[in-house]
Amino acid sequence: MEASISRLRHQDILTLCVFALLGLGVVMVQSASTTVTGDLAWQWTPMGAKHLTFALAAAITFLAIGRFDYARLCGAKSIFYSPIGWAMAIAMLACLAVLVPGIGSQINGARRWIKFGPLVVQPSELAKWATVLFLAYRLTRRPTENFFTGFLPAMAPVAALCLLVVIQDFGTAALIAVCAFTMLLAGRIKIRHILIVLAPALIAGWWFIHHKAYRGNRLTSFMHPWEHPQGAGYHMIQSLLSFSTGGLFGRGLGNGIQKLGYLPEDTTDFIFAVICEELGVFGALLVIALYLGIIFVAWQIIRQKRDDFGRMLAFGIASMIGLQAAINIAVATVSVPTKGLSLPLISAGGSGLVITSAALGLLCSTTRFVRRIRGAEETPSPRGFPVGMVGRPIPDSI
Repeated sequence: MEASISRLRHQDILTLCVFALLGLGVVMVQSASTTVTGDLAWQWTPMGAKHLTFALAAAITFLAIGRFDYARLCGAKSIFYSPIGWAMAIAMLACLAVLVPGIGSQINGARRWIKFGPLVVQPSELAKWATVLFLAYRLTRRPTENFFTGFLPAMAPVAALCLLVVIQDFGTAALIAVCAFTMLLAGRIKIRHILIVLAPALIAGWWFIHHKAYRGNRLTSFMHPWEHPQGAGYHMIQSLLSFSTGGLFGRGLGNGIQKLGYLPEDTTDFIFAVICEELGVFGALLVIALYLGIIFVAWQIIRQKRDDFGRMLAFGIASMIGLQAAINIAVATVSVPTKGLSLPLISAGGSGLVITSAALGLLCSTTRFVRRIRGAEETPSPRGFPVGMVGRPIPDSI
């Protein structure tokens, strides 16, 4: 038994972390969505039951995608015939469609969702993961040394997606841009090429912040939240109260007070504050440890001698998950201005939960398959790995 535990596979660690986060999300969404009633019997809230359904769908999606050989995504000679190219096109069309009145659904003053009957899809979630897939393909399959023929064609679709997303969702657009920046650094893009586009990107970000008054108000209220306790600073003050009353061990599961009409967005953007109030510092550390477990698995994949696409894909997925979790936790702890980003795999959601699980399924796939060569001859790619490779399951272990 001790030998089997010490040789726990990376895919097992990843599966445990993903399922633990999904399970914790079901419990905390159910807890955060409860109200004060005279009925002491256990019963699912509508929000909790809905989230449970999506969490089960996310778990099934993770397991199914995890058995898919990720190398098939980049098997086509041209990106126009690749599933990655299709994903990028679908994401762009969805981000365009959501801006059209009558197609995009407006909730809380923002048009970010498209309804398909009972299902609601957030195109920005597609844009996030399409960007990761596209850059993983482009940075490892095509030469990027030349600025005009290599770097710009790689960045143009990403910039287009960011511009479409930032119109209604600045936080997600910033997340995509930062994740793309980290992938460019990991892909050994020339620093001078990155600096050329960095200045216009920062100027555009500054303009979009000040173009809408509420975005600028978030910055000023972040600096002085107590000046507007019933206005712009209300979210931050209530979140801080959740942390202060939780202590080391918390009030106990289901015993939180802030969720009872005081803390806005308690099942989505500020669910980490509910976790800290009810489960205390130890609950917060558990959540952080589970995210670090996902990042650890990705780091092990990067360290191993695998193909460049698999390593870049693992790096991009871990970067997106890690950055989003870090930003959400920073917002909940009032370390940065509010952004409107959910806590991955925990916050209440539908399409975002399933799509994120699918991306983590691809990360699981990179732990299951290793590249082997068809035939004796090898054709090197621009990054120096053979292009005629297929996958086979591997028993990787720590």
